[in-house]
Amino acid sequence: MKTGLKTATFAAALAATFGTAYGVGQAFDPVVQDRPQTHEARHPSGEREHGGAHAAVAAGGLQISEDGYTLDLETPAVTAGQRAELRFTVRDADGRPVTEYRREHDKELHLIVASRDLVTYRHLHPVRAADGTWSTRTDLSRAGGYRVFADFTPDRQGAENLTLGADLAASGPYTPQDLPRPAATAHVDGYDVELTGTLRPGRAGELRLTVSRDGRPVTDLQPYLGAYGHLVALRAGDLAYLHVHPEGAPGDGSTEPGPHVSFTATAPSGGSYRLFLDFKHDGVVRTAAFTVEAGETAAEQPRPSTSAGHGDTPEHSDGHGH
Repeated sequence: MKTGLKTATFAAALAATFGTAYGVGQAFDPVVQDRPQTHEARHPSGEREHGGAHAAVAAGGLQISEDGYTLDLETPAVTAGQRAELRFTVRDADGRPVTEYRREHDKELHLIVASRDLVTYRHLHPVRAADGTWSTRTDLSRAGGYRVFADFTPDRQGAENLTLGADLAASGPYTPQDLPRPAATAHVDGYDVELTGTLRPGRAGELRLTVSRDGRPVTDLQPYLGAYGHLVALRAGDLAYLHVHPEGAPGDGSTEPGPHVSFTATAPSGGSYRLFLDFKHDGVVRTAAFTVEAGETAAEQPRPSTSAGHGDTPEHSDGHGH
């Protein structure tokens, strides 16, 4: 598809963007976020088994409410290119703000903001006030439609991890972009990150990311959010959310600090996915982004002839370091 600058106001473009995203999303099965195993058995497709019957699990990030909790986004619109404060509250079934969370991966809540075209990505760590209101400042340089994901676990007995999602609009002249082409290597700030492995529909598969700089393996990655790498996967079209974590942990006696970081992930369906790897080295968190097709090995993915970026490079400008 040929892209170009839209001269109309963003409101019209946003409506078209959401319409397209909705139509594409209907063609896929729901995504299932990896969650800790409970007493219920889990089918490889991501369904829970109850006495032999399968019950589909709600797709991660596609719902604003789940299990009695609702994401109340108080800032549904911002202006592109201007620094703004995002404010939101997680409410329980009675409408009361949630003020107690389990701390997971060094944080009570992880906030992901991604553009509908999956070119712009932010991983933020907001601050919670005593009344349960969360806030963080961010700057979205591109106009367009965005999805906000709140990843958290309420601190109550039997609670599971949830990912709730809400729409965010950034107003301004809108320039749509195609999904970046699949590639097995990403380049960010002088680092090369190579992806090997397969993202398989309905089956767990290993994804290995290898970090190097100036042609030499990086063997002294620093812990970030309790791990040597942090991976988020979003499905193109509906932005279904799959949050996976690496195998092993710093200090466990067997996990090396690079150059390899391995993950186990299951794609809920075939299709295109955008993977965002956060890693920390020399005190700075960076993001390497990949486009992959579920069902193909990374070695089979087309490799671009140049290392030029496509649109915005994923950034760590705001919430990191809290």
